[in-house]
Amino acid sequence: MWVHNLNPVIFSLGPLEVRWYGLMYVLSFIVIYLYARAAVKQNKLKISMKELDDLMIMLVAALIIGARLGEVLFYNPSYYIANPSEIIAIWHGGLSFHGGLIGVLIIGYVFARKKKISFLQLCDVFVVPLALAQVFGRIGNFINGELYGRVTTLPWGIKFPSAEGFRHPSQLYEAAYDLLIFGFLFFQRNLKRKPGYLLGWFLVLYSVFRFFTEYVREPDFMVGPLTIGQVLNIPMFIAGAYLLYRIRKKS
Repeated sequence: MWVHNLNPVIFSLGPLEVRWYGLMYVLSFIVIYLYARAAVKQNKLKISMKELDDLMIMLVAALIIGARLGEVLFYNPSYYIANPSEIIAIWHGGLSFHGGLIGVLIIGYVFARKKKISFLQLCDVFVVPLALAQVFGRIGNFINGELYGRVTTLPWGIKFPSAEGFRHPSQLYEAAYDLLIFGFLFFQRNLKRKPGYLLGWFLVLYSVFRFFTEYVREPDFMVGPLTIGQVLNIPMFIAGAYLLYRIRKKS
């Protein structure tokens, strides 16, 4: 077992703090942008580089706003009602994957309609590096000492500063399955499949892995016998399964 004593701050300049969590998000955006640029050059995404730059700015804003709103509305509304100033304090951590996903899907759909390109094809390009970006995000959560798991007696249990007892390093479990999802999507990316194929698989695989990981993750609150994370993964799985079913039926 191991005691978590990682410093979430890389360095400080007066009141300015540069944190590992923020660095992980910067790395995520770089990976997504470089992957999307390659897709544009290969004509997998029929937009110009200028349009890609504009889209990335909108997606970054949508991801951060959606992820924060998801955290506030889905996971801890009572805390943020009592502490409204914390709503904008994203440097303290607390970004919901499901909220961020909803945000980028909305912006992506609006962009695709405006540019008259396939929304599902657009999703298939971005969902591959998104899976890898999730790995960086979960590592950031681990360094922050947040989103830890439930109490465990297993030898790899970790004592986090803000938690009692030794806990499952659920952030690392999630980073591991996100890496597996990325590998699967990456090696499927050049197959001749109908648009939406990669998006469908991402939704299905992520929702299944996340659903079962919730059993060892410290729950924010319960909805009946399920955690809020499990509840949010159910419509995600249905959407992905339905998309794959439609693609298979058309094929």
